[in-house]
Amino acid sequence: MRLVSWNIRAGGGVRAEHIAAQLHAWQTDIAVLQEFRGTAASTLIATRLAESGLHYQRNTVDHQNPAVNSLLIASRWPLRRIRLDRSPDNPRRWLHVNVAAPVPFALMGIHIPNRATGLKYPFMQAITDIAGRWRGPPAIIAGDTNSGRIGTDEESPAFNKIEDTWLQELQRLRWTDIYRHQSRADSPYTWYSPNGRNGFRLDQMFLEPRLLARQSAFYHRWGGDTTARLETLSDHAAMLLDID
Repeated sequence: MRLVSWNIRAGGGVRAEHIAAQLHAWQTDIAVLQEFRGTAASTLIATRLAESGLHYQRNTVDHQNPAVNSLLIASRWPLRRIRLDRSPDNPRRWLHVNVAAPVPFALMGIHIPNRATGLKYPFMQAITDIAGRWRGPPAIIAGDTNSGRIGTDEESPAFNKIEDTWLQELQRLRWTDIYRHQSRADSPYTWYSPNGRNGFRLDQMFLEPRLLARQSAFYHRWGGDTTARLETLSDHAAMLLDID
């Protein structure tokens, strides 16, 4: 099974058809898309994913405000949306489903707000609370966290102690950052600033121990090309996780 998490940038826009084709070329079984919207472009992506076999879909689009960044999870297997009392108080950027795959698991798609919103740290704390109390099925948390480890996930200083400590706390709670778990030769960065061209790893997948034991491969891939950072389809790299 291949799970792909990808920030598709502003709903996909004129890139929508190519984004959908790239997800198909990656042989995606489950897609977790950040910056999905209720626009025609995003709707086209969802339609193309369904045509590729990812018939089961859940999203967080606000149809009163269709241009607001939201989430989509599309899957080959049935999805059941889960609502927890302690979920982050930002319904557009949090999507929790149970996936009825051959080995069922829980999947939490996230897009953590940036600091300027004032919503970032409460959102992070809610994730920590869920991770610390987790008693459900094997699980994955995946998406754009707008966070990273100081000196490791940044090409120039950007992350602070709160963000660094949050990532360490998830690891202490045995939710493994799969990229850091593996010995990697490729670039760690998943986003580059448009001005300074500095790289940052803003996107992560955290695996609960039962799924960590089943993972077989993990990659960063830039849409439009699998060997170079061309940014032709998005300003974020996608994360590809293979699970046996």
